[in-house]
Amino acid sequence: MRSVFGIGVLGRYLIQQNLYLMSICLTVGTCIYLLSDVFDRLDDFIKAGLGAETILFYFFVKIPLIVSQLMPAIFLLALVLQLGILTRSKEMLALRAGGVSFAWFIKFFLIYAMFWSLGQLAFSQFLGVFGEYEANRIWKEDVRKKQLDELTITDLWFRDGPFIVLAREAYPGKSRASDVVVYEFATDNQELIRILTAKKAMIDDNGWGLLDVHELDTRTFVSVTRLSQFLSVRQNLKAYAAVELKGDTAQLPLLELSRAIEKLEESGSNVEILRTIWHTKWSYAFSIAVMALLALALVTFSENIYANIGFSLILIFVQYGVHAVGATAGEQAVLPPFVAAWLGNFVMAALAGMRLAWVTVPGFQAFVRTWGTALKTARP
Repeated sequence: MRSVFGIGVLGRYLIQQNLYLMSICLTVGTCIYLLSDVFDRLDDFIKAGLGAETILFYFFVKIPLIVSQLMPAIFLLALVLQLGILTRSKEMLALRAGGVSFAWFIKFFLIYAMFWSLGQLAFSQFLGVFGEYEANRIWKEDVRKKQLDELTITDLWFRDGPFIVLAREAYPGKSRASDVVVYEFATDNQELIRILTAKKAMIDDNGWGLLDVHELDTRTFVSVTRLSQFLSVRQNLKAYAAVELKGDTAQLPLLELSRAIEKLEESGSNVEILRTIWHTKWSYAFSIAVMALLALALVTFSENIYANIGFSLILIFVQYGVHAVGATAGEQAVLPPFVAAWLGNFVMAALAGMRLAWVTVPGFQAFVRTWGTALKTARP
């Protein structure tokens, strides 16, 4: 008998068992995470003189963020436990004897994990982002007292029309910048026509007002010093402030991050880091599907549930390590943003997929052995 969603009795049983195990693992993982955070930050809250209501609200709004961060690891542990229980109780043996192939389990859990990946993405972009924003707001405004007026952006640069602007420090809340260098190009042939340096800049919607200006005309090499000069630079730092005020750029939801990328790219800013983060949000959510493949691959090596739990913990750190290396490579423009963000998923999915193909695809072992023999023969 099948349900309205086309899921049979076996599928419903596996889903119910997995949800039960995931709820246990998620509860334990969230409590451990919260306890470590409490011990790490409670002294700061007490020193700031915050009440119990604010402290409790801070840790409460962090729960969605914690859940979204832990979900791939929790899914792997829960699935490893589930497959281990099925094997130990001989249910897996009975199902295999009844005609349910291991390939069916791979297909079922992979599709199941894809639905979890979509749910993880939606959850992290709504409740997760809200929780992270509120937690950071409390931490910055109430604990660290970091208000908008105190926000400082260092080493800012962008392009606006014929101008390339560099500022050693910019203060979006005060609409000011210091140690400013402006390169002005001709609009027709992009020839550099003058370089302006200023100690300060006052910024509004109409443009930038430079103070203590030194101008060098690159065509005549004539140098002029002025007390002030106005430039029609329309960049008012709001886009940069929007990113900085929400903490780390990775906290921005996908739609808002996309708009920030477009706005900053129009101004000529380097957006490789933001593009990598945008792709990373997708890849992190779909790492749940990779975790499903890893759990299924572990079962083919060993039926010992305790050993598989230990190996799964190692794989979690390896997956996160490769994921972090790829993200760093993308931010440094060593790899394209898409490749960098998905590197960890590609590597781990390929390894797990090869193992699963080895044990389930007829003729795959013979093909690999033949290919390996051919390589050995081809060597001089």
